Amino acid sequence: MRVEVLFFAGARDAVGARALTISLPGGSTVEALLSHLGGVYPAFAGVGAIAQTAVNEEYAAKNQSLQEGDEVAIIPPVSGGAMAGNFRVVERPIRADELSEIVRSPADGAVLTFSGVVRDHSEGVSTSHLYYEAYAPMAEKKMAKLAQEARTRWPIGDVAMLHRVGRLEIGEISILLSVASPHRAEAFDACRYLIDRLKQEVPIWKKEVGPDGEFWVEGPGEAPANGERVK
Repeated sequence: MRVEVLFFAGARDAVGARALTISLPGGSTVEALLSHLGGVYPAFAGVGAIAQTAVNEEYAAKNQSLQEGDEVAIIPPVSGGAMAGNFRVVERPIRADELSEIVRSPADGAVLTFSGVVRDHSEGVSTSHLYYEAYAPMAEKKMAKLAQEARTRWPIGDVAMLHRVGRLEIGEISILLSVASPHRAEAFDACRYLIDRLKQEVPIWKKEVGPDGEFWVEGPGEAPANGERVK
């Protein structure tokens, strides 16, 4: 079968083309396509390892099967959205379902996903929007380390986390966390542990903005660090 592959930014530089028509055996997956490209274009291997993919304009997991005539886009990390495996800080909107397929395997009987959503109030005070800032390289390493710690505590499978930065409106997802496990109890325990530790240790900061002013939330609780809102 043949698929049309689109390349952007560093991926385009690696293969020397904006688009290629690639022939693959029937039933090949996205992962097989990436492996093929890495074999033909050695410079692509590093880019392919950290890129996201979309099939027919929808984000796709690596195990998704391809069909004749599919359009596959190779999407490197955007500026300000560095990627480190399953642990990423991003500036784009987060979809609630985009991690479950990444972590799931045939050995798992449970996939638990937690999404943190921007609400319209905090401690009884109205909020109009939030602004998140992160030290992205360190944040991604810390998220990966927390996942390793969780695996030493519970017999879980794969873990993935996304945290968005920049301005977020009410109702948008700020944090998405998925945990796969053979059994649901361990998935619940690990998910609770990970989100609690993330809020304590990962270098990501939140500014709350509302009609009464704005402030950075620092440390436990929801109060301004200096006790006052900035007008």
